[in-house]
Amino acid sequence: METAERLKSKEDEIVIALAGNPNAGKTSVFNEITGARQHVGNWPGVTVEKKEGYLTYKGARIRVVDLPGTYSLGAYSEDEAVARDYILFEKPDVVINIIDATNLERNLYLTTQLLEMGANVVIALNMYDELKAKQIDVDTSKLSELLGVPVIPTVATHSQGMKELLTRALQAAKAKERKPLKINYGKEIEAELAGIEQEILSNLRLVETFDPRWLAVKVLEGDEGVIEGLEKYPGLNKLLARRDEALKRLEGIWGGRR
Repeated sequence: METAERLKSKEDEIVIALAGNPNAGKTSVFNEITGARQHVGNWPGVTVEKKEGYLTYKGARIRVVDLPGTYSLGAYSEDEAVARDYILFEKPDVVINIIDATNLERNLYLTTQLLEMGANVVIALNMYDELKAKQIDVDTSKLSELLGVPVIPTVATHSQGMKELLTRALQAAKAKERKPLKINYGKEIEAELAGIEQEILSNLRLVETFDPRWLAVKVLEGDEGVIEGLEKYPGLNKLLARRDEALKRLEGIWGGRR
């Protein structure tokens, strides 16, 4: 049994998860901010490696969880499932999204998924030196404004931007929860999403765990990983029946093309 002191320590701990595409420099960021204070194991039930690190910064105890590198959160692979489930169910205080600055468009796909699911995101625009070497300039202030989250230029391999990144992550952890990003999918799809969302809002247990809008999108698109995770919740059959009705209407509009 854990002692009261240990439980208090956990309550005071700030948890930061690192998420990013493979080869975006996530491991370099992890090593730079945690140093030798690391623990390596495996995620429960899978063979995917789990790395955690610890540090104290500006008086805050921080646990850093290095999520598997992934291009999306669609849960089509073990890595994707581990990353998404951790953010969804463990709800880290902050997700630092490491982005390869030289491949901005490809990397931002994962970013939009993180924002859509309601994660508290801070962006590390990494490999910024390589971007500058190509004489390309990114307006980080404008990018931050468009996404609604802090964007910090970093060069993890040279320790550049790490202090500012941690500072902004701590600020984000103490700030009020951000509203999830809402992507407009068009009139017809939005109408069906609204119906599915209303069904979700009538289920208190679902609302306590998931952002209703994000869950409506996942249910409509038929995300098997998410739907499988809903099996323990009451009312799933009713929700899926609502989804099936929505799909029939959409197929009637587009002739079966989704």
